Amino acid sequence: MNTLDFDTFRSQALAAGYDDVLVREWAPGLVVDTHTHPFSVNARVVRGGVVLTCGGEQKKLTAGDSFSLTFDEPHAEHYGPEGATFWVARRNAAA
Repeated sequence: MNTLDFDTFRSQALAAGYDDVLVREWAPGLVVDTHTHPFSVNARVVRGGVVLTCGGEQKKLTAGDSFSLTFDEPHAEHYGPEGATFWVARRNAAA
């Protein structure tokens, strides 16, 4: 099984043109209503789980799953009973 560590994730994201790479922690049971970000996202779930809703479609994501969001893409998040940890690469919109 191919395991990806944070340093490799970070290096690959920066090489692909992402500006920031960070670790995000989310509280158990947290619900984040529909919102957007002023950046695009490439993320990997490394602990816990989330139901991500985009374009009316719900995706249940758990440790090992990855997802992407484009700049200003509306989405909602509902974290499971364990909360979640993501590795997140952000590409800021050009000014």
